[in-house]
Amino acid sequence: MKLSRRARNGLMVGTAALLLASCSSLNYYRQAAQGQLTLLSDARPIDDWLNDQATDAKLRVRLATARQIRTFAVKELGLPDNNSYKNYAALTRPFVLWNVVAAPELSLKPIQWCFPVAGCVSYRGYYSKDDAVDYARELRAEGNDVSVGGVPAYSTLGWFNDPLLSTFIHYPDAELARLIFHELSHQVVYVAGDSQFNESFASTVEEAGVERWLSGYGNETMRDNYLKISARKKQFLALLLGCRDALATNYASKISIAEKRAAKVRLFKQLQDDYQVLKASWGGYTGYDRFFAEPLSNAHLASIATYNDFIPAFRALLAREKTFPRFYAAAKALAELDREERHRRLKALAGA
Repeated sequence: MKLSRRARNGLMVGTAALLLASCSSLNYYRQAAQGQLTLLSDARPIDDWLNDQATDAKLRVRLATARQIRTFAVKELGLPDNNSYKNYAALTRPFVLWNVVAAPELSLKPIQWCFPVAGCVSYRGYYSKDDAVDYARELRAEGNDVSVGGVPAYSTLGWFNDPLLSTFIHYPDAELARLIFHELSHQVVYVAGDSQFNESFASTVEEAGVERWLSGYGNETMRDNYLKISARKKQFLALLLGCRDALATNYASKISIAEKRAAKVRLFKQLQDDYQVLKASWGGYTGYDRFFAEPLSNAHLASIATYNDFIPAFRALLAREKTFPRFYAAAKALAELDREERHRRLKALAGA
């Protein structure tokens, strides 16, 4: 496997981090480096898979669709024209990573971890679920609320050629496009330590990109399905944000710790009950059941707003700039500002 110069530089950064890390961090960085390299070595060009007679017919269709989406991303959305999502890796696990998210018992502010290149983020990713569960156990022992969630895809921000993966290749066409557009967007602009900016920007690109892709390549059934998925997502997010706001009010109140704990239990029970009502209105759709697979905690809701806080602002910016290249240039200009000024301008855009 031959790595690009940028990728080699990325490995050098990771090596430096290993040398400076504590003993516990050494194990974490080691599994991260090994996991990334294994992923890259397992990936083969799409053409190799298509030319291999042993490749499943359904997989052939999905890979051809992904290639078409990748071409669209470059020509119509101005996303990076590199080797990301031009290879495919078949994994033997349901997710590529498991993210550990943690928050204090009576707070929705997530604990942050800081890494080279990516900056400070509110999660810690593991290529092994067992390793993620073990670390979650340590955090719980310290009194934190913790969640462990599977991740189907992630971006290396252009340091490596991110491959298509078996963990998401069989998504419906529009959802596959959404994911590819989102992850490629992180290669356009990324501010270390500002997840609100990064995720809201990428979510805006994915949303606008899928709408444009469906208008050119979708049919009525695909568009209807995407609208249903989007509507469910919006309703589920509103449910979570409602619970999050109620919890924030509870934690900020002047009542006793015991009363806050009791209210916390009631609010999470209400969230579960409200979800069952929402699920019934969807005809029993089970797509969000995984969210409730482990006991609910602050960690489940700590990062919910991250992906959505500045979407209205970026929508307004895209409408103002009209084209994707101009939109990207404006986003990059915002990225050059300090965090306080960047967020101030985004809030002003959202109110415009």
